Amino acid sequence: MRPLEGIKVLDFSKVLAGPLCTQSMGDLGADVIKVEPLQLGDETRGWPPFRAQGLGAVFLSVNRNKRSVALDLKTEEGQAVAHELARTADVAVTSFGAGVAERLDIDATTLQSVNDRLIHCSISGYGTSGPLKDRPGYDVILQAFSGMMSLTGEVGGGHIRSPISPIDQVTGMHALTAILAALLERERTGVGTTVKVNLFETSLGLLRYNLQSFWERGVQPERCGSTHESMCPYRAFDTADGPLLLGVANDHLWRKFCAIADLEDVMDDPRFRTNADRVANRAETDALVERALSARTVSYWDAELAKAGIPCAPINTLKEVQDHPHTEASGIMVEYDDAYGRPTKSVGLPLTIGDAPREAGSPPPLHGQHTHMILEELGYSKARIEELRAAGAVA
Repeated sequence: MRPLEGIKVLDFSKVLAGPLCTQSMGDLGADVIKVEPLQLGDETRGWPPFRAQGLGAVFLSVNRNKRSVALDLKTEEGQAVAHELARTADVAVTSFGAGVAERLDIDATTLQSVNDRLIHCSISGYGTSGPLKDRPGYDVILQAFSGMMSLTGEVGGGHIRSPISPIDQVTGMHALTAILAALLERERTGVGTTVKVNLFETSLGLLRYNLQSFWERGVQPERCGSTHESMCPYRAFDTADGPLLLGVANDHLWRKFCAIADLEDVMDDPRFRTNADRVANRAETDALVERALSARTVSYWDAELAKAGIPCAPINTLKEVQDHPHTEASGIMVEYDDAYGRPTKSVGLPLTIGDAPREAGSPPPLHGQHTHMILEELGYSKARIEELRAAGAVA
């Protein structure tokens, strides 16, 4: 599964959005060179929990299939190496605050002046225009600013952060989508282009149907916990031994559910006949469903509802989903030896092309692990590499 073989990517990004984008390109066969600053490198190397020094869990999750070169881009020598790398690169990905890429001489104008076929992708917090363009952006900050956090949690509860960093991750996928489209465009035009994505616009994109509902109603929707404002019953319910997420998404499923749950007597009740009726009478609907489900176990309902094609799921822990036979059958978890030779796991690219199996590829690199190798590929002599190291331009 290597459709991007032969594509060279310079990854100047850090943390999550950019590294996820470039790891996906590496999973698809691209040669990804992670350009890191001296000292620690990508700051997620220092985020616990740690597998080893410099290999924090977040770093491990999005940096497979990359080689690491450590450059001081604040020096002329370090910038010169970056420009040499750009001469033969197809893609460069950055994720700096406003004006930083320009100060480091790795902005689109500079790098495309040495290689007009280069596709330059810039990832930022709030974009490159508007009154907030200079502000730093992190996933949780945009969850708050975008209004997303006003929707999460239970009615009357506190402010809840979505722990999966959805804005960062989807921004990375937006960057990947745009880069792949730009590579296709380059086949027609022969020249590169720029790609710009930001967390702010991603956050509003994720809120598209919530905003549509807001425009229709003109009022702020209440927080709804595990449910959905437009469907009922559609939330977590307590069974005899634990919670079950039930998703009765239409009236056909409602009738099937009522038959299994011994609720035929309310199936055609005017309060519950249609989804709109049930939404209007949500409290009553949820109460009768809860009573029915509380009579039996999660495993019973999971099996019986699945037989009828009614969407449902136990609320698993991470260990439970990891150990589930379906997870193993999917092949989404890949195994590899880390940079120290110790077995570890990773979530592979969540797609397949043809019948090619997923492979972990190379492990996340140690900081500057491939600096010497990459400089030699650029034609630097051992003596010159030692001069750069002594000058503090590379490590």
